[in-house]
Amino acid sequence: MKRKVHGFTLVELLIVAVVLAIFAAIVVPQFASTTDEAKESALKSDLAAIRSAIDLYRQQHSEYPGVVAVGTAPTCDGGTAGANDTALNAFAPQLTLYSNAAGHTCSAKDTDFPYGPYLRDDGIPADAVRNVATVVIPNVAGGLNSLTMGADASAAGGWKYSNVTGKFIANIDATDSKGVRYDAY
Repeated sequence: MKRKVHGFTLVELLIVAVVLAIFAAIVVPQFASTTDEAKESALKSDLAAIRSAIDLYRQQHSEYPGVVAVGTAPTCDGGTAGANDTALNAFAPQLTLYSNAAGHTCSAKDTDFPYGPYLRDDGIPADAVRNVATVVIPNVAGGLNSLTMGADASAAGGWKYSNVTGKFIANIDATDSKGVRYDAY
């Protein structure tokens, strides 16, 4: 007696392949939108963290970060002094290093630099949508910063900040998956 070997017919295999293709066509776009939503959520989270750091800095220093410190800086013992010559150069060190009441910064904490850091050591994070970490502080006559805070028309990502108002936004001239402008977050 011979046993007959049974297998799948070509038609059965084609039906399974078609069903899998239909399933993939339904599921794959769902994952693509999930990725966009995750980036948008990360952007909102980064904005919240940076805005909180800006607010805490203002509470302790009576001015927003990015204001150039005046007067002679104390010696930065055991560390490196942060840049402080322009608003843009002062902004990141004032949030990521230790600081004194005047806003001078140092990488090491001591009695002369009791405040901060307000953000992690790795600095200002890149925006989660375009992966750009650049901070733009718009300048107007007299060295003050613009109070107009929309994204620049050519904005390819990063951040925009006013050290006059403390407003910090995503510098992205585009809309999210729900049609909301990133600079309105």
